[in-house]
Amino acid sequence: MVAIEMSDVTVRFTVPRERVRTFKEFAINWLRGRLVYEELLALSRVSLTIRRGETVGIIGRNGAGKSTLLKVIARVLRPTGGSVAVLGRVAPLLELGAGFDPELSGRENIFLNGAILGRSRREMVRRLPGIVEFAELEAFLDAPVRTYSSGMVARLGFAIATDVEPDILLVDEVLAVGDIEFQQKCLERMRGFRARGATLVLVSHSPETVLGLCDRALWFDAGRVAADGPAREVVEAYVSPKVPQPAHAVS
Repeated sequence: MVAIEMSDVTVRFTVPRERVRTFKEFAINWLRGRLVYEELLALSRVSLTIRRGETVGIIGRNGAGKSTLLKVIARVLRPTGGSVAVLGRVAPLLELGAGFDPELSGRENIFLNGAILGRSRREMVRRLPGIVEFAELEAFLDAPVRTYSSGMVARLGFAIATDVEPDILLVDEVLAVGDIEFQQKCLERMRGFRARGATLVLVSHSPETVLGLCDRALWFDAGRVAADGPAREVVEAYVSPKVPQPAHAVS
């Protein structure tokens, strides 16, 4: 059964050619007609199918379109063209602190994120002890999130997203933050999802993480799929000095 279906998905951004540091500078340049824009093609006619239960790693250099792809799947970003179909409950871990209110406590943010993910307050009350235990933040639960380190924010976000048992888990380089022991806990939890048949889509700069978690890999280059196939073959092609050939499958 299909979990994610994308057909000819394109994402374009319009950005100023010159850096504008303040709103005042933007307004002056706009009034004088001095603003010059460029078009950035983040994704270019991407078509792919991810089936339920697949574990897919997405690799590529910075700016290749990996994070943009996850945002499109999570419905955070609307594509400029093409179509996207996602079947199942999605839990996105796209950016550290996304969906958190820094002035609220960790406890309050757990309920806030639960509501965003479609969970009732009663269900989140039931899940609260497990989330706090996994995140290892018992002593900081009632402190404002703005006082948390980036690692603590990542731990809390991961604990919330993965405790609600999603059908599709989207992870964007979150495991790069935090100590080794917590990273291992996250890896074990994701292996548990894999064993239960959930779909995992993981963006990572770590070939070892992709090989350890994923059966399939997608290599993105300049907004296109440069290679799609078994994780080991795609990773080996990526780390070699060969020039990618867009839109082909590694066999």
